[in-house]
Order: sequence, then structure tokens, then C-alpha cells
Amino acid sequence: MRDPADRRYRHAFINCTACGPRVTILDAMPYDRVRTAMKDFPMCKNCSAEYDAPESRRYDAQPVCCPQCGPRLSLLRRPETGEDALLAVQDALLAGKIAAVKGIGGFHLCCNAADPEAIRHLRRRKHRPQKPFAVMMRDLETVRKYCECSPEAAEILTGHQKPVVLLPRKNDLLPESLAPGNPALGVMLPYAPLHQLLFERADKGAMPDVLVMTSGNVSGAPICRTDEDAASEIAEFCDVILTHDRPIRLRADDSVLEIFRREPYLIRRSRGYAPLPVSVTAPWRGEVLGIGGELKNTFCPARDDLFYPSPYIGDMEDVRSHRALRESAERLCRLLEIKPSLIACDLHPDYHTSAIARSMGLPLMRIQHHYAHILSCMAESDFRGTVIGVSMDGTGYGTDGTIWGGEFLIASPQTFQRRGHIAPFLQPGGDAASREGWRIASAMLCHTPKMIAPLDLCSDMEQRVMQQMLLHRFNTVVSTSTGRLFDGIAAILGLRKTSTFEGEAAMALQFAAAAHAGRVPDLLPEEQYLSAAGETFQLRTDLLTSEIARRRIAGDDCRLLAAAFHRTLAQMIAAGCRFLRYREGIRVCALSGGVFQNTLLLEQCLSLLEGDDFTVLRHRLIPPNDGGIALGQAFAAMAQLNSPDL
Repeated sequence: MRDPADRRYRHAFINCTACGPRVTILDAMPYDRVRTAMKDFPMCKNCSAEYDAPESRRYDAQPVCCPQCGPRLSLLRRPETGEDALLAVQDALLAGKIAAVKGIGGFHLCCNAADPEAIRHLRRRKHRPQKPFAVMMRDLETVRKYCECSPEAAEILTGHQKPVVLLPRKNDLLPESLAPGNPALGVMLPYAPLHQLLFERADKGAMPDVLVMTSGNVSGAPICRTDEDAASEIAEFCDVILTHDRPIRLRADDSVLEIFRREPYLIRRSRGYAPLPVSVTAPWRGEVLGIGGELKNTFCPARDDLFYPSPYIGDMEDVRSHRALRESAERLCRLLEIKPSLIACDLHPDYHTSAIARSMGLPLMRIQHHYAHILSCMAESDFRGTVIGVSMDGTGYGTDGTIWGGEFLIASPQTFQRRGHIAPFLQPGGDAASREGWRIASAMLCHTPKMIAPLDLCSDMEQRVMQQMLLHRFNTVVSTSTGRLFDGIAAILGLRKTSTFEGEAAMALQFAAAAHAGRVPDLLPEEQYLSAAGETFQLRTDLLTSEIARRRIAGDDCRLLAAAFHRTLAQMIAAGCRFLRYREGIRVCALSGGVFQNTLLLEQCLSLLEGDDFTVLRHRLIPPNDGGIALGQAFAAMAQLNSPDL
């Protein structure tokens, strides 16, 4: 690509047998050119000779092409093509403008990551005031200039998957506005020749060494896949759209991970990882489909002992996501030649995913949300026994009609029992409570109202409204959501009273805790960690919340209290596991749920449980959040299909 004497010099679609698109251009199996989007690009004489010669590096490389016979770059709604189109986009980026760029699995929105004004414009246009932007850096040397990069991170950054990796910032050379309040940056390296060419002008002029590369989509909708998608959905976000004529059959957003205990820990599993299968050592037979959850949706077709988690689709709040889920599930099942006889969906009766599953006209199995989380962890770990399942999550519909989210389950692939949870609280305001942590904090402190005013959680009028809502249970539900607990604690500590994106308050709480370097006090005596009633128990998170509020009013530092909250919650979780081990004799724990994206909490729980002689199952390549529950659903459906009782 960099050799001026080569016929593929600066060719944006150069590839060999070890790189290039695969699942995103595939029409049918097996993977041959005639069954891919490349069938519309007949090979020239030279490419054909390379493709057919066993001694050639490009032998049997399905997307092989060159400037004479391959796809071509162009600008949408503008006349420039090829190198002229690329140069126009580079000029726009240098001028502080925003570009949309079509890649392997969809469009990105792109701007100069060193230009605060360009970042501000992108945030304003995309209505994304605080959520971190991923960046693409020119090369590994550039990564090391701006970020701390461990050997494990470097290996993953330069490996073939090319995910976004969360790396600690080394300095303040890049604008804070890339990831406000966040000590890390989401970094990836170029993973397509077009990306590499964005950093290298044909006229040898200078280009930025860091570009914002965020998903090209409307908030709540899936990543744009076609020119029509880009024109109708993200054209108003950008000044120029760089596209090409190689179709994307199956969208695949970027995977996101961090390094935890020197291993990858997936936050979003998509391009590069999906749909690689999860294998279990079970003599199961059959074909099923897990349709996934309402947030961070993925789906999971399965045949026998192989489970295929899909690329990331997104949140189901937008009708475009519904269409993307239907189309992608149909396509992937067809590619894998899987014809499900059973579909598993969430227990919630009003989820869009449940409606989509019902519309498929097949037998339906409803799986409780947090049970699916635990099963996803068991499937990834290839464990089919009985576990103490600890699901620390946002919200999910419980079997008793309340909102669950901080659960202790005795779980196997066939069934589960709920045996413990965090202390229930009232969640006022429905969905608004997930964005306004002050509501949760006010509800948690409603029995000690004198604490609310000193914490400056809300106005007097808002507090009176809250009291009436709680008194009359208007638009108020009973909840055991650990995610909302984190939101409430963040509000009490003055870190975030409201959130502009999911997890913002919890992230602020984690970052504050990680920033505390001193001794962490015990907030509660061990005998107050839980209260038992027969075979069940509650973690006394109500006492923990009140103690944190009391100490905050007394003037304790918010970072110290954030660290103490994490430590005490981890100790409570370990106490809950010991309680169940004593009564059930089970020594295996499975940790799952979106709250365990918090690696500070996860590390503390692992250290306590492993130190107490538990075998602990945890996630690695399947996200602990809702992006993983489709695997758990499919695991349950396959177990059901192979039950001897059927």
C-alpha cells in the first residue's frame, strides 16, 4: 500500500488472506467470493492470477481486488471519487469539520481529536454532552505518547481483532472533552487500509495523529450500514460523508474492552469477536435462539454445543433497532444454517425484544433477566452445575413483579431460586429515576428527611413532590437495583445528581473511589452486613446509604466515602455468598451483571471470595452487562430442549 511502484499503492481495499472483511460482507456459507458482496466486483486479469495461484499470498483471498477492479471511494452527494474524495475529507478534518466514514461494519463520525472546537461541535450535533468518544491513533508509538499502555494492551491493540481498549491517560496533551472526568481514553488502531490512509495525505502534508472515531448513528439507533442510512440519519451531524461501493451485509460496531488482571475484559463484544462461538462440553442437540435484552442488544443462535453471540445491535428504544435486530437475526441464522425450534426472551412482558420473539411464530421460553446474566457467565465458563449467582445489575423484571437488580440466586442451567438481594427501596419516577440519581437518593433517605436538605439533592418543591409520590406510590415501584443504588450514592456524595448517558453516575463514583489513596474506613460492623429471615437474606444497603449520608454531612471527603462504599459493598457481597454456602454447601460463585463492569468492585469481590476458598466464575470475552444475556437465554433454551422431562 505504501510502495509507489506497486499497482495497489494507496489502495483503500488492499487485503490478504489474513485481513479484510468477512462476516460483514458474507451472503452465504461457505466463505467464497461468489457468496459475498465482492461478487459484484469481477477480478481483473492480475488479481485473478494471484487468487488462483497457490504460491501467492492472495491465493483464495475472497475480497482480493485492486484499483482497476475493486470498490471505489466517493463522497456522498458530491462528485469527488478515489484519491480526490480522500483528500477532501482530510482537508475537512484539518479545517475542524466533521466527517462520516464508511468502514468494514458501518459508519464512523470522525473529527480531529486535538481540536476542542471540533469535539464541541460533534457533541452538540450528536446530542452527546458527556459520554466519552473513542479515538483512533495513528500507531502504537502514538498510543504510548498519550496513554499508559501495558504489554497486554499493546498485544490486543495490534492483534487482529482491533477493539477499542480503555487505557489510562498519561498526560493532558489531548482535550479533556474527549472523555470528560474520565481518567481513561478508549483507543483503537487503524484496522482497515482506509483508516490508515486517513492519516497519510497523498501530497505528503501533515495530518493529526489522533482522530475521534465514534459510532455513526443517532442516539438509540444502530450504527448506519448503508449510504441511505447515512444520508437520512447522520448527514446533519457531519460536513462530508466518505463512502464506498462495497456493501455491508451485517453491521458490526467496534468492540470495547479493558485490561483486567492482564486479560481482556469485554464491555461490548462485536467486530473482531462476534460471532465466534462459545463452546460447552455438553451432549446437547438442537437449535435455539436467544433474542437478547432491551439495552445493549445482541442475539445468540445456537446449535448443539456451540453458541454464536452476535455483533452488537444497540438499545431497542428506536424502531430502527427493531428492524436491525430482525434483519440481523434472520441473516446470521441463515449463514450458520440454524433453524431454531425454540426462542428464549426476557421475562418482561412489554420489552420490544419479547414482541419480536413472539412475532417469529416459534415456541417461546421466558427467562428472568438476572438469571440470564448468571447463565451467560456459566456458559462462558463451561459450567453446568449449581452456583451461587451474584447478579449486580441495573434493572430487570422480577418474578414477583418488582424491579430486581441486586440478586443472589441459587442457579443451574435448568432452574433458579432467589435467595437474597440488596435492601429494597422505592424508585420514584419510572425511567426518569435511571437518569436522575437525586430521585433515588431522596427515596432512600425518605425515613430521615432531615438529611436531604444538607445534601442539596433537590429543591424544596421537588422534595415535596417526591414525598407525595412515595406516600401514594404514584409512578413508583419497589426496586432492588444495584445500578440505581450507585446512582443514589453518587448523588449523595455530590458527584452526579443527574446523568446524560447510562452509567455516568456509577462511573463518577468509581473514578472518585479510585482517586482516593489513603486508608479506607469500615462504614458498618460486620454483623450489620445482612439480615436473614430463614433461608433468605437482605444486604443492609439501607444502613450503608444512611451512614454515607451522615458522614458526608459531617464533612468527610467524597472520594474517601466512594472508596469506603465500594469496599463495604464488596464485603456485603462476600457475606451473602458465605451465608448461602453455609446453608447450601455450594462453593462456586458466578459474578455477572452490568455493575461488574466496575473493575474496582469486581477486583475487591474476587479478592474476598477467592481468599475465602470460593471458586469464582467471571466474565472475560462475554460482557457482564446486557450485551451478554442472549448467551444466557440460549443456554437456558438448549438445556430445556435437552431436558429428560421433555
